[in-house]
Amino acid sequence: MADVGPQINRKTPAAVALVVCVLLGLWVVGRLEAKSYPRRDAVVEAFERTSPAVVNINLEYEVRKRLTPFDEFRNPLFEEFFRDFFDPGLDRRTKRNSLGSGVIIDGRRGLILTNAHVVAKSGKVNIVLNDEREYTAVIVGSDPDSDLAVLRIESDDLLPAIAMGDSTDLMIGETVIAIGNPFGFSNTITTGVISAVNRSFRSRDRVFYDFIQTDASINPGNSGGPLLNINGELIGINTAIYAGAQGIGFAIPINKAKRIVEDLIQYGEVIEVWLGMHVQDLDNGLTRYFNLPARAGVLVSAVDTVGPAQEAGVLPGDVILSIGDRKVATIEDYHARIRDYADGDRVALLLWRQGRHKEMNLKARIFPLSQAPGLAWDQTGLKVDTIAAGRKRFGDQRVTADTGAVVTRVRENSALERSGVKPGDIVRQIDDRPVTNPKDFYRAVVRHRKKENIVVLLQRRSQRYFITIRLHPAKNATRG
Repeated sequence: MADVGPQINRKTPAAVALVVCVLLGLWVVGRLEAKSYPRRDAVVEAFERTSPAVVNINLEYEVRKRLTPFDEFRNPLFEEFFRDFFDPGLDRRTKRNSLGSGVIIDGRRGLILTNAHVVAKSGKVNIVLNDEREYTAVIVGSDPDSDLAVLRIESDDLLPAIAMGDSTDLMIGETVIAIGNPFGFSNTITTGVISAVNRSFRSRDRVFYDFIQTDASINPGNSGGPLLNINGELIGINTAIYAGAQGIGFAIPINKAKRIVEDLIQYGEVIEVWLGMHVQDLDNGLTRYFNLPARAGVLVSAVDTVGPAQEAGVLPGDVILSIGDRKVATIEDYHARIRDYADGDRVALLLWRQGRHKEMNLKARIFPLSQAPGLAWDQTGLKVDTIAAGRKRFGDQRVTADTGAVVTRVRENSALERSGVKPGDIVRQIDDRPVTNPKDFYRAVVRHRKKENIVVLLQRRSQRYFITIRLHPAKNATRG
């Protein structure tokens, strides 16, 4: 039998060396991988994919300030004096800039989504891309109620666009990414988590609903920029921060924005759907009268003779407790829920009727223009006609404008009649909407039908004057 002991001993050093080298190599590779892999994580990849679609918005606008020799000593109490006795053309005009962010949602058409307040002032809108290309944008449409606006830039090249996400399945605690231009520092990225969903908060003049709350750092200049999930998909538009707090920011959910964006692109404004009923807030007395278990919902005070509510069987005295899967507690809640629907959508209502719950479905519609004259008479107490018809009826001496809607009738004993409005006056503007013909007048009334007051610009011969028209007799009642 051969002696193998010495042979094994002779091979041992080489075998050991080989094993050590292999293990050392594996260790070195592992260390390199351990160092490199975490650096290129999902956040880095998401930023690299999406940052080309994030834009810097610079709005140039002009501020006018009247100058007098006594500017240094001016007192606001004497503003009328200076306005009357000094040349109104003696102004100082200065240019100012406001910064914001936006995100390209359609690279082929050059469409950019941002906040309405970013472009609220009148001025030149400059867009700067991540690669420093510059464009001048036009405003396609803007909606202050949702604080969203759509811009368009012209480019010969296909522009980078963001990937759309889904904001209906957000998870509390999931990682989110914010990209924007805070204080002018372009393409700044911050990260955080979703702190809450379906948040509501009140600004100076309105209530905003259904916001995403995040602790990702959002600063002035971030407004209009994207909030992304870890996959780099757009789930919200960064909009606001909570004053006096840190780590509390809000974003508009992208699914809510999609419905508004469609209208802004197609119409230049949001077209609110019509359900054909009047609603009002509940008080404690009405809550007891209708035997509600708790003070909640809005009361249907009237149903239009023709419309979705009438067709579905909604009755005066019904209390709307929820729309879809969202509770309704006030008129503001009611309108906020309705704004989420488009023409033809099914609207599910949970009602309280005669002490019992009742479910009902309506088909949302756009308010028919054929019913607008009746609405205008009910809301404003005015009937109007074309300029040509007005001249034929009242003569050229009274109808001196070429565009507008001529008043043909004023409701008797109304506030308008008492304020001096007369047939032959010409409606030139309603709020911020020019009126060039009766259709413009009716469209403006339909658009503003849920407001409490509207401001109307009237012309009588060569003189123009503004009046305020009260649309609703009470603050707690509205039409939708």
